[in-house]
Amino acid sequence: MLGASSSYPLLNIFLTTLWIFCFVIFIFLVFQIMFDIFRSEDLGGGMKALWVIFVIFLPFLGILIYLIARGGKMHERQIRYAQQQQAQMDDYIRSVANTKPQGQ
Repeated sequence: MLGASSSYPLLNIFLTTLWIFCFVIFIFLVFQIMFDIFRSEDLGGGMKALWVIFVIFLPFLGILIYLIARGGKMHERQIRYAQQQQAQMDDYIRSVANTKPQGQ
Protein backbone atom coordinates (compact mmCIF):
# COMPACT_ATOMS: atom_id res chain seq x y z
CA MET A 1 0.00 0.00 0.00
CA LEU A 2 1.34 3.36 -0.98
CA GLY A 3 1.57 6.15 1.55
CA ALA A 4 -0.04 9.53 1.12
CA SER A 5 3.29 11.12 0.19
CA SER A 6 3.84 8.98 -2.89
CA SER A 7 0.27 9.07 -4.18
CA TYR A 8 -0.31 12.80 -3.51
CA PRO A 9 2.84 14.71 -4.54
CA LEU A 10 0.85 17.93 -4.84
CA LEU A 11 -0.09 17.63 -1.18
CA ASN A 12 3.62 17.42 -0.30
CA ILE A 13 4.33 20.57 -2.26
CA PHE A 14 1.47 22.36 -0.51
CA LEU A 15 2.56 21.24 2.96
CA THR A 16 6.19 22.14 2.31
CA THR A 17 5.13 25.58 1.09
CA LEU A 18 2.93 26.01 4.16
CA TRP A 19 5.78 25.05 6.53
CA ILE A 20 8.20 27.42 4.79
CA PHE A 21 5.63 30.22 4.99
CA CYS A 22 5.10 29.59 8.72
CA PHE A 23 8.86 29.54 9.30
CA VAL A 24 9.31 32.86 7.49
CA ILE A 25 6.51 34.42 9.57
CA PHE A 26 8.13 33.06 12.73
CA ILE A 27 11.54 34.55 11.82
CA PHE A 28 9.86 37.87 10.94
CA LEU A 29 8.12 37.93 14.34
CA VAL A 30 11.36 37.16 16.18
CA PHE A 31 13.15 40.05 14.48
CA GLN A 32 10.23 42.46 14.97
CA ILE A 33 10.06 41.61 18.67
CA MET A 34 13.83 41.92 19.11
CA PHE A 35 13.79 45.34 17.43
CA ASP A 36 10.84 46.37 19.59
CA ILE A 37 12.57 45.23 22.78
CA PHE A 38 15.69 47.27 22.08
CA ARG A 39 13.71 50.25 20.74
CA SER A 40 11.45 50.41 23.79
CA GLU A 41 12.25 53.32 26.09
CA ASP A 42 10.03 52.20 28.96
CA LEU A 43 12.05 49.01 29.62
CA GLY A 44 15.24 49.04 31.63
CA GLY A 45 18.34 47.08 30.70
CA GLY A 46 17.51 44.16 32.98
CA MET A 47 14.01 43.74 31.62
CA LYS A 48 15.31 43.95 28.06
CA ALA A 49 17.81 41.21 28.84
CA LEU A 50 15.10 39.02 30.39
CA TRP A 51 12.80 39.46 27.39
CA VAL A 52 15.63 38.64 24.97
CA ILE A 53 16.59 35.52 26.92
CA PHE A 54 12.94 34.48 27.11
CA VAL A 55 12.40 34.95 23.36
CA ILE A 56 15.64 33.17 22.44
CA PHE A 57 15.37 30.14 24.73
CA LEU A 58 11.59 29.64 24.62
CA PRO A 59 10.74 31.22 21.27
CA PHE A 60 7.10 30.19 20.78
CA LEU A 61 6.09 30.88 24.35
CA GLY A 62 8.23 34.03 24.52
CA ILE A 63 6.74 35.49 21.35
CA LEU A 64 3.21 34.66 22.43
CA ILE A 65 3.62 36.18 25.89
CA TYR A 66 5.39 39.26 24.49
CA LEU A 67 2.61 39.87 21.99
CA ILE A 68 -0.01 39.52 24.72
CA ALA A 69 1.83 41.66 27.28
CA ARG A 70 3.36 44.36 25.09
CA GLY A 71 1.96 43.84 21.59
CA GLY A 72 -0.57 46.65 21.78
CA LYS A 73 2.13 49.30 22.02
CA MET A 74 4.43 47.81 19.36
CA HIS A 75 2.67 49.70 16.60
CA GLU A 76 2.91 53.00 18.46
CA ARG A 77 6.64 52.54 19.09
CA GLN A 78 7.18 51.63 15.44
CA ILE A 79 5.35 54.76 14.25
CA ARG A 80 7.29 56.96 16.69
CA TYR A 81 10.59 55.47 15.48
CA ALA A 82 9.63 56.03 11.81
CA GLN A 83 8.69 59.65 12.59
CA GLN A 84 12.04 60.22 14.31
CA GLN A 85 13.89 58.76 11.33
CA GLN A 86 11.88 60.94 8.94
CA ALA A 87 12.60 64.05 11.00
CA GLN A 88 16.33 63.29 11.04
CA MET A 89 16.34 62.75 7.29
CA ASP A 90 14.42 65.99 6.70
CA ASP A 91 16.89 67.93 8.90
CA TYR A 92 19.82 66.44 6.99
CA ILE A 93 18.27 67.28 3.62
CA ARG A 94 17.57 70.85 4.74
CA SER A 95 21.14 71.26 6.00
CA VAL A 96 22.61 69.96 2.75
CA ALA A 97 20.20 71.90 0.53
CA ASN A 98 20.99 75.19 2.29
CA THR A 99 24.73 74.98 1.70
CA LYS A 100 26.08 76.66 -1.39
CA PRO A 101 29.07 75.32 -3.28
CA GLN A 102 32.32 77.23 -2.81
CA GLY A 103 33.26 79.71 -5.48
CA GLN A 104 29.80 81.13 -6.07
